[in-house]
Amino acid sequence: MARIEETFIENRNRVQPNHANNYDAVHGGNVMKWMDEVGAMSAMRHAGESCLTASIDRMDFLKPVAVGDIVVIRSYVYEVGRTSVKVRLQAFAEDPRTGEREQTTESYFVYVAVDSENRPVEVPELAVETDRDEELRDAALDGGIGDA
Repeated sequence: MARIEETFIENRNRVQPNHANNYDAVHGGNVMKWMDEVGAMSAMRHAGESCLTASIDRMDFLKPVAVGDIVVIRSYVYEVGRTSVKVRLQAFAEDPRTGEREQTTESYFVYVAVDSENRPVEVPELAVETDRDEELRDAALDGGIGDA
């Protein structure tokens, strides 16, 4: 049984010109792809199995990310079902020179744990043992936009 904090993953992608639209900002589809990849890592870390994307509960794009900036993605499991894993995802624009960050995107994905034949398998319970675990879970359940 994993703790929420043990599923916390942060990853970075630098926005290149080939990631951008005609406004010199990253395409939302690229952000969604990067979020899906990191979210699956959190889900697999908890489930101990491969996980497939089942649904995206919502995707809020708040601000664009310019070419040359870094997209920082934070992900963690906040709730589980019998075979499903719910993951909160946040994306931030980060200035590579100063490290300053501003949240740009928020989403909630659901993954299903599967075996080698892509059949759903049960996932372990999710432990909430520390103040940080509670803080992360509560932030996700509140559904509010903000840092985790």
